Amino acid sequence: MQARNRLLAHRARHDMRDWRVKRRERTRQLIELGGLIAKAELIELTDDDRAVILGLLIEAAAKLKGEYGEQQLLLWRRRGARAFTQNQLAQQ
Repeated sequence: MQARNRLLAHRARHDMRDWRVKRRERTRQLIELGGLIAKAELIELTDDDRAVILGLLIEAAAKLKGEYGEQQLLLWRRRGARAFTQNQLAQQ
């Protein structure tokens, strides 16, 4: 029974059907995005209030849609790149 379960699990992990691959990619993307929310300390700062986190993201999207969206995107990109660099230096 254990050998059968191991075989089924192995097959599921290596199933390369198109819809499975896309599902795995989407799942990985969602996990990574959740990691960014954690890395920005939004979970602690909002006391894990998901309505607040969603509100923050909606506000950010509204700024990007606004007149100065490109400038805001550039500012956030620089700030994020700096945070990634600092995190990499701290891990070394």
